[in-house]
Formats: sequence, structure tokens, C-alpha cells
Amino acid sequence: MKIITISREFGSGGRELGKRLADELDFDYYDKEIITAIAQRQGLNEGYVEKTLDNRVWQSVPLTFRRSFSSAAILQSTQTNLLLEQKHVIENIAKAKRDCVIVGRNADVILKNEQPFHIFVCADMEAKIQRCIERASADERLSKKEIIQNIRRIDKNRANTRELITNSKWGELGSYHLVVNTTDWNMKELTPAIADFVKRWYGKGEKK
Repeated sequence: MKIITISREFGSGGRELGKRLADELDFDYYDKEIITAIAQRQGLNEGYVEKTLDNRVWQSVPLTFRRSFSSAAILQSTQTNLLLEQKHVIENIAKAKRDCVIVGRNADVILKNEQPFHIFVCADMEAKIQRCIERASADERLSKKEIIQNIRRIDKNRANTRELITNSKWGELGSYHLVVNTTDWNMKELTPAIADFVKRWYGKGEKK
């Protein structure tokens, strides 16, 4: 069984690269599917699960004298339960013993005993801003400043969540087998090169 895990900066194209890589290698692909599985197991709305796991739900908590602490305690408990459920779902993916690509969700640490191939995807800020603009919905009109704020907020949340559940640093380059800077790259052209690298890495392991 071969597992590729992808951690990525928001807007760097890690999700697209992961899907293209899975198609190129004929691997199963897991991204939103993990959220769907958690929601089904917990009987919750997928959007709520995603926002809670990504910490975005905290922004809706009114910081008032009477409700601050009780609201925060409820959300913290819910988030902890969902993080544990996420861990179970990812572990069950590995138990299926099928070659796969898993995007995000700290799968590289959760499945460390399976010895997955870890990729970290990054890009410069201008490239990430452009990607966000290109992929925005028709009714989403954010200024450049707002996009930068979103990128930084989401990446900070990812770093905080990783440290919380794994006691390791998000984006620490020594934690990954391959760091890919997608700036100025076409994903369609980049994917075969990454796929070849992965094949060579696994081939090297098989020769030992």
C-alpha cells in the first residue's frame, strides 16, 4: 500500500495537485470525502463539520459577558470530538490497504506508522492571491487585502490545529519528503514530474 499525504498553504493549489496526482497514479483520492464521512458518522451538516474543524466557526461566537465562556466551552468540546472522529476516518482509510492520496487533515502524522510519502505545497503570496481570485465564486468579491487576510488566517488555523493534535509544527520543511513551490507552474505540466518522483521514492524503498 502506498499513501501520499499533502499539506498545503491556502491558495497554493495543493488540492488540485493532489487530485491530478491521484489520477496520474491511479490512486484513490481523499479530501472532502473525509468531511462527508465524519458528517455521516456524527449525523451533522457537512458545512458545519468543515467550519468547526477549520476553526472558522469561532468567528461566529459573540464575545459577550454572559455567553463567551459557555459558548467557547461547547465549541471546544465539539471540535475535539470532531478531531477524534477525523482521526478514526483517516485510520480507516489506511485499513482499506489501497493506494491513495490524502489532502490535509494532518494525515501525515496520523498515519506515520504507515510510512506515507509527505508533500508540502507552497507558493508566493501573489500566486496564491491570483489562484484565489480565479477560483472564487461569482458572488464572492473580496479585495486583495481581504484575500491576504483570509490566506493568513486559514494557514494560522492549520498551524494551530496541527500543533494541538500532533505537537508538531505545520510547514516545518524537514517534516516532508518533498516541498513543491507551485509559483509559475501549470499544474497539468507539474503533476507528471511529481508522480515520477513519488514512483522513484517508493522504488528506492523496495530495493532495500
